[in-house]
Amino acid sequence: MRILLSNDDGYFAPGLAALAEALSALGEITVVAPERDRSGASNSLTLDRPLTVHKAHNGFFYVNGTPTDCVHMAVTGILDFEPDVVVSGINSGSNMGDDTLYSGTVAAATEGYLLGIPSVAVSLVGKEFTHYRSAARVAADIVGRLARAPFGAPVLLNVNVPDVPYETISGIEVTKLGRRHKAQPVIPGKNPRGETVYWVGPAGAAREAGPGTDFNALERGAVSVTPLQVDLTHGNQIPLVSKWIAD
Repeated sequence: MRILLSNDDGYFAPGLAALAEALSALGEITVVAPERDRSGASNSLTLDRPLTVHKAHNGFFYVNGTPTDCVHMAVTGILDFEPDVVVSGINSGSNMGDDTLYSGTVAAATEGYLLGIPSVAVSLVGKEFTHYRSAARVAADIVGRLARAPFGAPVLLNVNVPDVPYETISGIEVTKLGRRHKAQPVIPGKNPRGETVYWVGPAGAAREAGPGTDFNALERGAVSVTPLQVDLTHGNQIPLVSKWIAD
């Protein structure tokens, strides 16, 4: 099995190292990741400048671009083979609900999916980020299952793992995305020149977090696995908008 790994925290991130170690038993590992933290990069591609690829001492390749750049370049030019699966992570923090729209971790997996490759995004949910090995073991379980029982079509799975010992995880649940309240206000400050600058505020609290959502699963100490799609068409509003245009 040929496995392409990427992330949005950078090629030096501990979650990526844990993932590479855990998945190495399942096949041939290739890592192509950003040269620095690109959290929140979403699905952006770098189109205004050329990109470079370098190889780190541990064999990981790193790119001066976004997570999407990394997977796109790997599949369409750097590698001389097509990976059997793309795995992105392990992210230091959750990617649930609306987070998935901003997440570079999910974006790297999404690029693999758009290129026709089964893809998995893996995130560790907590504050101290102690148990990367738990998330890596969950990722290995899922990738191993993909190898044994492939879907027969590209699939995009968003996986969130509680930051607890593997033995204390209370199962794996297939979930839908929850929703958050709107983000908290930006935080103003001053730079050394006295100019006003702003930090983007933290994400809002969970709003739709009932049974069956990713938020609910993690609240109860379980792993959430959410199958994602890329079609953004709001089908239910097509008749409404059609009537609005026609009037």
